[in-house]
Amino acid sequence: MRITNSLPSLLLLVFVGFTTLAKPNKKLILSQMHLANSYFKQKWPNVGQVIVSPDRTRPSNIWTRAVYYEGLMEMYKLDPKEADLKYMTDWGVFHQWGLRDGLKTRNADNQACGQVYLDLFDMQGDSARIKPIKANIDNMLASDKADDWSWVDCLQMSMPVFARLGTRFHDMRYYEKMYDLYAFTKYKHGGKGLYNPQEHLWWRDKDFVPPYKEPNGENCYWSRGNAWVYAALIRTLEFMPENAPHRAEYIQDFKDMSEALLPLQRKDGFWNVSLKDESNFGGPELTGTALFVYGMKWALRNGILQDKKYHKAADKAWDAMSKCVHPNGFLGFVQGTGKEPKDSQPVTFNSVPNFEDFGLGCFLLAGSEMLKSN
Repeated sequence: MRITNSLPSLLLLVFVGFTTLAKPNKKLILSQMHLANSYFKQKWPNVGQVIVSPDRTRPSNIWTRAVYYEGLMEMYKLDPKEADLKYMTDWGVFHQWGLRDGLKTRNADNQACGQVYLDLFDMQGDSARIKPIKANIDNMLASDKADDWSWVDCLQMSMPVFARLGTRFHDMRYYEKMYDLYAFTKYKHGGKGLYNPQEHLWWRDKDFVPPYKEPNGENCYWSRGNAWVYAALIRTLEFMPENAPHRAEYIQDFKDMSEALLPLQRKDGFWNVSLKDESNFGGPELTGTALFVYGMKWALRNGILQDKKYHKAADKAWDAMSKCVHPNGFLGFVQGTGKEPKDSQPVTFNSVPNFEDFGLGCFLLAGSEMLKSN
């Protein structure tokens, strides 16, 4: 499938790279968010429609769709549309507020939907909306097992759920269990953990820890993998009280990551899929870039980051991303599902990813923070 009536990729890159950056136009940002969302909703009018891919058929409460709804929820909070609320609520009702693979699943990907369920519970305190996700996480609290998050994507999918439940029920056990899982990923998985304390970036999973190297000899830091962590820390800090345990470590990890990301930003505003090797499928990529924008703008707004250089980096990145929006709302330069730079290639202005939902969710998250930015 190809998208027509679009700017050639080369022209797009020239346009992004050499224009003078203007102050973000919030009216335009919101209109692009609604345009992209309308495109997706028209393509997926049935919230319960199964998602068919070459390898399997999946229900619509998987992580990719949950990330979309996370973004839609943030846009809805800023610009409420009854149709958007219905689209979210109908999704939860269709799945009976349940999780893929049931209440005993320990797979973080299956828990991502809980973030949206909890938001919808805040809007209407129907206990049916919260019982399944709470029961699922309570099962994890009752176990000493802490090695579940063996790939960094898990942090974004599950950490915010623990944080929200801890806050809602004033129960520190959720924070402590969340930290046990986080610490195992950070310090132990793959031998010495998936976080490099020298470079302040994360390996996606144990397959990429040294001696694995990129073609140019650098460590392999996948953009979206690091972006999942970056977003996870923000979405966790957002709901944690100031006195919550381990909050200071999450903040420090976020600040260290932010400092590491700045010099890796491309001249056109994007980040490459391989953060330290532009020769390995280099080029614009929306999802990682969007979550970096989301995190930076949230942290600036909440005083975790203060230097203007982060505003400049995020604004430049959004300016680049805004040119990924086709006239019909389709988003270009979205890397589909995978775990490393070579997956779901090629990533171009016209290529359609295997899943379009989570890329839109990342875009809406970034746009929502752009709208809140000073």
